[in-house]
Amino acid sequence: MAAPKVKQDMAPPGGYGPIDYKRHLPRRGLSGYSLFALGVGSLLLGYYTLVKWNRQRRRLLIEELEARIALMPLLQAESDRRTLRMLRENLDEEAKIMRDVPGWKVGESRFHTDRWVPPTLDELYFLRPQAELDRQKFGLQNYV
Repeated sequence: MAAPKVKQDMAPPGGYGPIDYKRHLPRRGLSGYSLFALGVGSLLLGYYTLVKWNRQRRRLLIEELEARIALMPLLQAESDRRTLRMLRENLDEEAKIMRDVPGWKVGESRFHTDRWVPPTLDELYFLRPQAELDRQKFGLQNYV
């Protein structure tokens, strides 16, 4: 007995069409070159802003330093006047206290020199309350 003829599947004449196996994703965002250019641009803008800010800050520091230099003689003169006033008050108090001591010279220098020797804080405040000397020595350090 003859076997029935089997029909085999075959490709159509001319072959099958191409199979689409690649991914076709839509383009998202900027390209690599444009991202690089954007990064370099933002970096340059940041450096420009930083340099401009540093120049401004330097100008303000120089202005502050010049103002401090200009005010220094005035502040030194005020400090000297305050020191001399306190020395005068101390000499008056010393004259009052030592008036009964024979041979006592008010305001006689302990130093063997004719030059001006700035008094220490202890010399200025020895006739004043201890709290005033502490306030002068330590200032606002107690609150820190």
